[in-house]
Amino acid sequence: MCYNILYTNKRQGEHEIMKKFFIWLSFLLGITFITTLVAKPEQVLAAEKTYTIATDVTFPPFVYANADNKYVGIDMDLIKAVAKEEGFKVEIKPIGFNAAIQAVQAGQVDGMIAGMTITNERKKTFDFSTPYYSSGIVMAVKPGSGVTKLTDLKGKKVAIKTGTSGADYANSIKKKYGFKTVTFDDSDNMYDDVKTGNAAACFEDSAVLEYGVKTGLGLKIVTKPTNTGDYGFAVKKGANQELLAKFNHGLAALKKNGTYDKIIAKYTGKKALADKKNAASGHSEYTIMGLLKQNKTTLWHGVLETLWLTIVGIVFATIFGVIIGLLGVVPNKLAQGISTTVIYIFRGLPLIVLALFIYNGVPSLTGTKVPAFIAGVITLTLNEGAYIGAFVKGGIESVDHGQMEAARSLGLPFGKAMKKVVLPQGIKLMVPSFINQFIITLKDTSILSVIGILELTQTGKIIIARNLQGFRMWAIIAVIYLLMITILTLISKWIERRMKN
Repeated sequence: MCYNILYTNKRQGEHEIMKKFFIWLSFLLGITFITTLVAKPEQVLAAEKTYTIATDVTFPPFVYANADNKYVGIDMDLIKAVAKEEGFKVEIKPIGFNAAIQAVQAGQVDGMIAGMTITNERKKTFDFSTPYYSSGIVMAVKPGSGVTKLTDLKGKKVAIKTGTSGADYANSIKKKYGFKTVTFDDSDNMYDDVKTGNAAACFEDSAVLEYGVKTGLGLKIVTKPTNTGDYGFAVKKGANQELLAKFNHGLAALKKNGTYDKIIAKYTGKKALADKKNAASGHSEYTIMGLLKQNKTTLWHGVLETLWLTIVGIVFATIFGVIIGLLGVVPNKLAQGISTTVIYIFRGLPLIVLALFIYNGVPSLTGTKVPAFIAGVITLTLNEGAYIGAFVKGGIESVDHGQMEAARSLGLPFGKAMKKVVLPQGIKLMVPSFINQFIITLKDTSILSVIGILELTQTGKIIIARNLQGFRMWAIIAVIYLLMITILTLISKWIERRMKN
């Protein structure tokens, strides 16, 4: 009977399936490794002359994406003009204001330009350039809301943006005026919270809100600018002093030759505001089909980045998870302890916390930069791998213990008995969970937008910052995600049927 258990044709077929699975897994891993090594070699050659600059692309007129999805605005034109004047190159990292601050502190980027107000508190952490713009803080409300002054905020909620001067100002007066704050990571969600009536008002830099109101934002400014401050280009304190000196020298040259005034007028002059308002009022451009037609290339790149990140992440997560899962079933208490601990830690950590720790925390400790894509893959490997490890362990343990005992009674060592008897049966139980985890990984890539990976969700944020069509764009992106998940679900059902047969 034991002999039949080990050597029936059914077992041999399952063994062949397992072999093919690991062959394909190894092939994908090899392709991923080679691609990583050879990708974009020109960046390595130009590394000495290129500075990585973080920014927030939801901050018009200072930074936003235009109709061609190119990053433009006062800050973008200014840093590029300075770079041209001083003879260096810049690589722009669109990762949001709060994430940009952390990236500079961690040494992941060389500098930051995103309408950052120079304050004494920030000077403890950053070295700032010569001021390049001045702006105050104002309050904006939904027209007709009845809120016209600060005293009207009592008992209400106010929307603020993480890490900004507007947030600092709101927090400094909320006890005095009796309101609560709700925090967002980007301007568009902050504005939408006010427009939908969830928040009574928001606080933002006057230059940004005045531009938005004049170009169709749909809010109304009800206070005069206060806490006026200067914007500055920032680097980590004590670091990149050469870059800071180049910026100051270049800015002085731009002001002297008139380029600076031309940049300011380009985005704040009457013609610029009129053109932006006319574009925002166009109806055909902002229908569902119009948005798809205008942004199809950008959305496609976002889809490809999402799929590539998912595939690479699940390949490494599978390898990591299988190893952790197998450690959990070997007859060794140390190995089992390691497996249990790893699964407990990485399943317990929220994905966003893990991503920020790897992208910003690790470089702070080691002084070594971690590329955003690599940080994303490591995050998915650890988090998704922990879940895979848990169901690999569970799948093996669910196989009747008599199978292992029968194999061992024939003299097979533990490893061989596991490979030839237990694993082929366990894999059939694991396949549905594995496919489900693949779908979860696809959705989890959206969280990695916080470290600046231009996957589908981050792409949507950038598009919305330009056209302010949040509802329509998020509807489009939701449909794209559903289509991808539907395709994966159909593939998973096909694989399950093949396995059962």
